[in-house]
Parts: sequence; structure tokens; C-alpha cells
Amino acid sequence: MYARSRVQEIFMNAEALYDFVRRVPFEPFVLRMSNGESHEIRHPECIMIGKNRAVVYVPEQDRFVFCALIHINTVEVLQAT
Repeated sequence: MYARSRVQEIFMNAEALYDFVRRVPFEPFVLRMSNGESHEIRHPECIMIGKNRAVVYVPEQDRFVFCALIHINTVEVLQAT
């Protein structure tokens, strides 16, 4: 039982991800995945969040990436350059 609750604390959940999307003003952020990939979210309309996964739209390549929330290691706010 202890190990299970500890694992749940580590995994990203939809509400935690929504907190980044709902920030006012919006701050672009990057999702760092467990497989080493990273996905930049530069506009709140470029991500849809479901119960167990998120869909990221990459406008430069006109493609969608499906990300399981349990595979998101970190969410980092991008600094303005």
C-alpha cells in the first residue's frame, strides 16, 4: 500500500497539468517525457488534456503527439529570451 501511494504522487495528473495551461498570463512550458523526448507548449490551444493522456499539437510540423500522463517526468516553464 505504501509503494502504491508513493507512485501516484510521482505521476503527473490531469489537474496538475491544467494548472500550467490555466496560468494567467500563460507561460510557455515544456513537457519532458520518460523516453527522453520533450514537447514545447507555446500556446494553451496547442494541448488537450484528458484523464490519462494529453494531445500536443506541433504547429511547425502540423502533427499531433499523444503523451501518457504517467510518462511525463517534468514540466518546466520556458524562460523568455
